[in-house]
Amino acid sequence: MNLESKLVTVIGGSGFVGSQFIQKLAKLGCRIRVGVRRPDLAGHLLPLGTVGQILPIQVNVRNYDSVARAVNGADIVINLAGIWYERGKQKFDAVHHLGAANVARAAAEAGVASLVHMSELGANKNSKSTNFIARELGDSQVLKLFPKAIVLRPAIIFGSDDRFFNLFGTWARLFPVFPVIGAKHKQQPVFVGDVAQALVLATSGKVRNGTIYELGGPDVETMKELMGRVLDTSNRSRLLVPMPTGLAKFEAVFLQILPNPWLTVDKVIRWNTDNVVSQDAIYEKRSFAAFDMELETMDAVLPTYMWRFCRRGQFEQAETASAKN
Repeated sequence: MNLESKLVTVIGGSGFVGSQFIQKLAKLGCRIRVGVRRPDLAGHLLPLGTVGQILPIQVNVRNYDSVARAVNGADIVINLAGIWYERGKQKFDAVHHLGAANVARAAAEAGVASLVHMSELGANKNSKSTNFIARELGDSQVLKLFPKAIVLRPAIIFGSDDRFFNLFGTWARLFPVFPVIGAKHKQQPVFVGDVAQALVLATSGKVRNGTIYELGGPDVETMKELMGRVLDTSNRSRLLVPMPTGLAKFEAVFLQILPNPWLTVDKVIRWNTDNVVSQDAIYEKRSFAAFDMELETMDAVLPTYMWRFCRRGQFEQAETASAKN
């Protein structure tokens, strides 16, 4: 599908993934309507396109009428709405389940040609994670209400502004002993630019409709191995100590009341779960194989931003690299 001059509504497009995706869309000549809760805080999106190409509007996925207004007249709808933790009325079920259903229903009733919905790898209604349960229920509603929808489930997403490696880089800088949550459990981090490109290809109709795609990066590593990467790229020497799940949950109960919590009980549950692309998805070509992309590795990307956690920043990182050579 040629996207030039198409009107694309991107719900929840002002965040980590949305900013990269919208920049790619703008280069293809789309007209972009970005639905966000606070349009006054989405000004950083405007320079990503030409004058008037990108328009932030107010949308709350919990409110069907606001969603319906946002998708009215759109050719394509992309739903990236998501939350990191629960606060007030912003609950996982309200946003990832009922909110996803609102977007799918509004898109169907507006006669939108295609819908791409971003979920999360690990979505499972039988999980102990409230987030993963809500994600699975939301995905089911999306495909029920809009059968031709494309659902993308990325693994942990990394990049300059991520909330994963940056969080643990902060821990490495602050704590003499490094607690490792879910030490033996496997993760498959994926680069934000690759997720954004997959969204572009899905938007362009390059993959099958009515399909759930699982997107994991090229490397599968345990949480302990990933924390080792944090220490290596930040040039820190710390003792890695596996933290019992019960103790991690106990600490999370108190930390999750903070305005922007480092740790929540749900995160502890997620990190204590193997979260990699399934064999079924690989066999059925419901992985990155369907997108025919060359993926970025953690080796290539992490040093470009983890230097900020070195004692002397990029200068120390450069000296370390020179010494190794």
